[in-house]
Amino acid sequence: MSNILQSAQEAKQASILLAASDTVTKHKALQAIARKLQENTNNIVEANTKDIERSTQQNLAAPLLKRLKFDEQKINETIAGITSLLSLPEPVGQTLMSTELDTGLELYKVSCPIGVIGVIFESRPDALVQISTLCLKSGNAVLLKGGSEAIETNRILTDIIRSASTESGIPQGWIQLLETRDDVNSMLKLDSYIDLIIPRGSNEFVQYIMNNSNIPVLGHADGICHVYVDKDADLATAVKVTVDSKCQYVAVCNAAETLLVHSEIAEEFLPKLDIALAHHKVTLYGCERTQNIIGCKSATEEDWKTEYLDYALSIKIVDSVDEALEHINTYGSGHTESIITTNSKTAEYFMNLADSGNVFWNCSTRFSDGFRYGLGAEVGISTNKIHARGPVGLEGLLIYKWKLKGNGHIVGDYSAGKKTFTHKPLNKKFSI
Repeated sequence: MSNILQSAQEAKQASILLAASDTVTKHKALQAIARKLQENTNNIVEANTKDIERSTQQNLAAPLLKRLKFDEQKINETIAGITSLLSLPEPVGQTLMSTELDTGLELYKVSCPIGVIGVIFESRPDALVQISTLCLKSGNAVLLKGGSEAIETNRILTDIIRSASTESGIPQGWIQLLETRDDVNSMLKLDSYIDLIIPRGSNEFVQYIMNNSNIPVLGHADGICHVYVDKDADLATAVKVTVDSKCQYVAVCNAAETLLVHSEIAEEFLPKLDIALAHHKVTLYGCERTQNIIGCKSATEEDWKTEYLDYALSIKIVDSVDEALEHINTYGSGHTESIITTNSKTAEYFMNLADSGNVFWNCSTRFSDGFRYGLGAEVGISTNKIHARGPVGLEGLLIYKWKLKGNGHIVGDYSAGKKTFTHKPLNKKFSI
């Protein structure tokens, strides 16, 4: 506990200084991180190869093994994410609202960092870079706990980020790497130092975090995403979008897990889709009506609740958009849903009533991503309904503070009726 306590204390101290770091310093650090990642590509790949070989011997689940891979292509994509982050405007110190309370008494709502963020994630080393650079840009310190399967990769990445950033003037201690399960349990008790926890893992794991800490938790438990093919869908579009939603990359939370098909087009659409999915060797689980049209395994109640993260898809035939919405709002995880239709009224109805953080029309669920949204990558996806929802990028790592400027104003004058509030909106940025 003492080592974790020390790490949290160092992060807390660094977060106060980091919150005041200017844009030039933060961008200098981000550029240095990108440069050092490029320069150390061979060393990173070598460390990642060790993780993959060890994890393969330990029979790590295939989806996690796929997420673990961090080759030259992944490194280049990660560097591109940092470049995208550099192009975004400074998020800290922005005036969100300004109000004149009275002559000479001005109130400002100004964006500021949350403080210290604890992030727990599995397998994906690219997540470590995305999370830490987003925290740096938004002025937050971060405690990172990756999966033990990625220990060698996470160590070298953290060393690179730490050295590049501190050499650029970022406060020492702003980034900390935790390595054991005991570290996680210790971290959950440190509500005096850690302001927010973002867990990325299984439903059971996220629930465990929520039930065992007083620290606010932001994230999602499952990624049970749906594609609904409406009776007015263009079938070629429906096939293309469904295949991409399911197969473009299966081991991620924004891949489709359940397909809902309107009964009026099911007999024409499903055989076309069956042929397309066969090329990817997708295992299909269908309701009884689906089984009468294409060959597939019988879907159970459990299949509607399952995040496969693999080449598997549940299919259900429905008789209306309302039945599709009822299924989504019953079994979905609030992550991402897509409707395929040429009917704009049906699309609007679906997008208004689907109770999820991301709702799409005629496009793949795989677009549900911070980098693709232009948010500068993401620390995770939130299905929460407070603070942040959907891909959590820079904005989700910010909170605000109220700044009030006066000139000897006292409440007594207003209580006594000597003065009255004006409460006039101002179009001004905060400045001293």
